[in-house]
Amino acid sequence: MWEVENMPVDATMGLDNPFWASLCSRHRDIALRAGDVARYPAAFAPFLGVADAGVAMGDAFDALVAPGESVYLLGVAPAAVPDGWRLQAFDPLAQMVCDAPLEMADGPEVVALSEADRDDVLALTALVYPHYFRERTMELGRYFGIRHDGRLAAMIGERLGTDAAQEMSAICTHPDFTGRGHAQRLTAMLTNDTLRRGRLPFLHVSRGNERALRLYERLGYRHRRAIGFWSLARD
Repeated sequence: MWEVENMPVDATMGLDNPFWASLCSRHRDIALRAGDVARYPAAFAPFLGVADAGVAMGDAFDALVAPGESVYLLGVAPAAVPDGWRLQAFDPLAQMVCDAPLEMADGPEVVALSEADRDDVLALTALVYPHYFRERTMELGRYFGIRHDGRLAAMIGERLGTDAAQEMSAICTHPDFTGRGHAQRLTAMLTNDTLRRGRLPFLHVSRGNERALRLYERLGYRHRRAIGFWSLARD
C-alpha cells in the first residue's frame, strides 16, 4: 500500500464550517457573496454559509435568499433569526474523515462521468438526494460511476472542498444494483485518489443511516464530529 504524502498539517481547518469554507476557497469563483454571508447559485446547490453564528441577518440575507426560498446551513447558523425567517434544526450529521489509503476490491470498471451523463446522474440522484443535487451540481467537482449494460448503477462525486480537503458526495447505488459492492469500490477509488493529491477526504452521513455508517467505518473512515444541520426559509 502506498503512503500518503504532502498532507497539510491541519487539513481539517474549515471543516467545522464547510459551506462557508468551500465558498471562500475552492468555489469562490461561483459564490454569491454579501459580506459575511455566501451561497451557491441555486442551480448548483441550495447551500448557504455564514462566517460565524454572530452574523446579523439583514440586507445580506435579503439579497441572497429570495422570498419563498429555503437554503441549508451546515456547521454554523445565525444565532438570532428575525421575523419573516424560519430556522429549523435537523438531527446533526456525522462528519467522517479518512487519512490512510483504503483497500479497493476488484470489480467492474469505474468510469468518469461527464456532461453526456447528466440526465442519468440526475435520474439516479433523484432517488436518493432529491433536495440537494441540482442541475449543475456536477460542475462542483469530478464525478465517477459504474455502469451495467449501459445503465448507471452507482456513482460518487466531489462537492464541498478547501485547498486541503475534499468532500466525497452523492455516493449512491440504484436499488436494482445494491449488494454488489459498488459503493465500497467507488468510495475507495476516489478516497485514494484524493489522498494521492495531498488532500484529506471527508464526507457527511445521517447518524440514523447505520448501514452507511458501518460501511464507511469498515472501509477506514473515522468519526470526526457531529455537525449541526439546518434549513433557513424566507417567508
